[in-house]
Amino acid sequence: MNGITMKHLRYFEALSRHGHFGRAAEACGISQPALSVQMKELESLLGAPLIERGTRRVRLSGLGEALAERAREILRSVDELGDLVRTSPGALTGRLRIGVIPTIAPYFLPGLIKLLGARNPELDIRPRETITRRLISDLGEGRLDFGVVALPVSEAALHEEALFDEEFMLVRPASDAGKPVPSSDGLREMRLLLLEEGHCFRDQALAFCNPSTMAARDLMEGSSLSTLVQMVGAGIGVTLIPEMAVPTETRSADVSVVHLTAPRPRRTVGMIWRRSSPLAPRLSEIAQMLRGADPRRSRGGLRSGAIDGR
Repeated sequence: MNGITMKHLRYFEALSRHGHFGRAAEACGISQPALSVQMKELESLLGAPLIERGTRRVRLSGLGEALAERAREILRSVDELGDLVRTSPGALTGRLRIGVIPTIAPYFLPGLIKLLGARNPELDIRPRETITRRLISDLGEGRLDFGVVALPVSEAALHEEALFDEEFMLVRPASDAGKPVPSSDGLREMRLLLLEEGHCFRDQALAFCNPSTMAARDLMEGSSLSTLVQMVGAGIGVTLIPEMAVPTETRSADVSVVHLTAPRPRRTVGMIWRRSSPLAPRLSEIAQMLRGADPRRSRGGLRSGAIDGR
């Protein structure tokens, strides 16, 4: 089996992950025919088929499934060799792959990149926005170096480092400004707008509202916080958004924002990374830096007039 290269393994791993020649080729930065040639060459070197052809979606053979798992392990180990070099004192260099969930990324990521870039000018920052479930999977498979998520994630293989807590804010039509703030029981009587399934913020909002008695028609979904806030501005219902999102999402919407009654719902935002990562000491330093220089401040914080009663 001499002749198998890291290129073969990287291309095959991408194909196994995307399950599609076109998307895998795009992820690898090569043409689809070139990827096909590389896969045929790998199969020739192994002397057995890896892929079941003839279907719209790529299916792996039994050998292909086994090789995909081993390829991920090998590629992760090779990538971690480079991470070992970056554990030395001084500024971080090379590639740093960051995953951030959608309800944090637009409001936190710009400041995060600015802070990291200023202190590590040779750093090649590769950010990606994705939901928590996929982020955890990508961390485990070595496709990300760390993630910024709502804690806890409770994964034994991942280290969690809290950065800050923030409240959930109630967004309601501008005409409701000055009205009494509803309790969690009161919210169950309203039409509540929520993110689609798969977003952890949806689950956190539902946990506060305890919607067991809410009729299905009273729950409506949106694909983003921006969509939810605009729907509120159109008079469709009310929603909850994280405090860091208030300046951005309410800027052009005809809404009012208010703190909820005690006990106020909140979430903990933090970093997660593999416990086995050679970068762990440097990631701890990054977490400490972020706690001392909150990237949210680069967005201007909450506007003084953005919240009822301020």
